[in-house]
Amino acid sequence: MPPTTRSGKTVSTNDKPPSSSHSHASFDTGSLAFDAALRDFFLYLRIECGLSANTLAAYRADLTLMVQDLLEAGLTKPVQVDGYALADHLRALRARRNMASSSIARHLAAARMFFRFLFANSRLTEDPTELLERPTMWQRLPGCLTPKQMMKLLAAPSAEQGSLWLRDRAMLELMYAAGLRASEVGSLGLRDVHPTLGVVSVIGKGNRQRLVPLGQPAFIATDEYVTGLRPVLAARANGKDDNRLLLSRTGRPLERVAVWQIVKRQARWAGLGDVHPHMLRHSFATHLVSGGADLRVVQELLGHSDIKTTQVYTHVDSKRLKHIHTTFHPRA
Repeated sequence: MPPTTRSGKTVSTNDKPPSSSHSHASFDTGSLAFDAALRDFFLYLRIECGLSANTLAAYRADLTLMVQDLLEAGLTKPVQVDGYALADHLRALRARRNMASSSIARHLAAARMFFRFLFANSRLTEDPTELLERPTMWQRLPGCLTPKQMMKLLAAPSAEQGSLWLRDRAMLELMYAAGLRASEVGSLGLRDVHPTLGVVSVIGKGNRQRLVPLGQPAFIATDEYVTGLRPVLAARANGKDDNRLLLSRTGRPLERVAVWQIVKRQARWAGLGDVHPHMLRHSFATHLVSGGADLRVVQELLGHSDIKTTQVYTHVDSKRLKHIHTTFHPRA
């Protein structure tokens, strides 16, 4: 992350050893100059870029933290910020807050977007993030369940858990069958599942729509929930269900936090330990690639804009690697 100053000197963020809502929401960073710039920036992200509420909330958290550090350093205006100040901020994320490289990289991406916006709109004469480098990161393979573990999770919801088991089973089936994110499955509408076409319509990041095929187990579980439980839940909301597919106990749309809680609860019920929603998406992609699916097809199914994001799923387990080697290598 070392920036270079006007004099050509390089600043390294590794010089010191490490020790450890929405866009329209008002900012209270303690600096009117930063507050005004952030409001304009988030208006741009929301209206012109069309970023999701979750993405906007992440940007807001990162930039609020950045401004707090800059204010502590005596910098009250964006025009006062240079590469040295940002390098100190990124260093502090590791030293004072013990953040991982991946989190620091996310902070850097938010800072770049913010200062490039100000520079492009002639509110800065130069971009202080231009020469900042991304922190070195090891590529970490996503955690996923084996097919056997996945079947245990899908079979976990049962009548002995209470009436909501039909919803939980439908949710898990949809997430695994279509590789859905927690926010995506919670946003599904009643009309987004198309049994005749055999697909589910999903709105992903950047409001991009994709159609993902579903298997019979997912359709059956969804139909049993829609006919057997959803009308009961919807009646409790007095018309405030927003025509969403998955509803809470009170009949309101199921929120992302609730999706996390359900997945973790059902994983414990299945005896699988710590499982989070994204592991179902990772499992979906990994099982497809292991089964021989083309990487470009998996990219489309996941809704990735860049094939590089999908390439992480090209890893294979040692048993399959050994099988391929002994089967096809002429000298095995």
